[in-house]
Amino acid sequence: MGGRTRGRRCGLLGSYMLTLALASFLAVAPPSGALRFELQSGHTKCISEDLKIHAMAVGKYAVVNPSDSAPLPDSHKITVRVTSPYGNSIHYADQVDSGNFAFTSSEEGDYLACLWAPDHNPPATMAVEFEWRTGVTAKDWTNVAKKGQIDVMELELKKLEDTIKSIHDEMFYLRERYALHKFILASISNFLSTCLLCIGSCWEPLAEDSTI
Repeated sequence: MGGRTRGRRCGLLGSYMLTLALASFLAVAPPSGALRFELQSGHTKCISEDLKIHAMAVGKYAVVNPSDSAPLPDSHKITVRVTSPYGNSIHYADQVDSGNFAFTSSEEGDYLACLWAPDHNPPATMAVEFEWRTGVTAKDWTNVAKKGQIDVMELELKKLEDTIKSIHDEMFYLRERYALHKFILASISNFLSTCLLCIGSCWEPLAEDSTI
């Protein structure tokens, strides 16, 4: 048993450099993380996240208190809605100063989180902190360690194993998206070529008639 465990650990550790290389490659399109932005009353801020099916996602948001010594003003409230690519509502909170959401995607595509500040007179501008984590980063590893009663080394190996699987799934997903985009571009190119041929075939008789 000990030999198998050591072998498994060595195998995973041996994949570490490959994982780093793949992670660096995927870093060209990093997932949404922690954001801080200003939102004026009467305006909306939307953030999108491209997810594949069965991807885990968690998020949290909070209006920043402009004063350390006073409670949050009544004007500093927001309405938050998270929707799926097909418009299904996943999370909704009205007139709140903070909240969180968590879901596993059932549709593939762009999920949208929109934060709206209601009208206020005089207009108010507030700072909002928003964090959206997906995949491996969305997992609560502290609870995993507590439930499984595993040591630090085993926990790190589990993280590494999940990271490798996540990168593999992400590369497969990107390859599918690339194939789809390539097909769409080829279809558009063929359509334009056909249109140009039709225009050319119609233009030639017109040009001949104009010379007569």
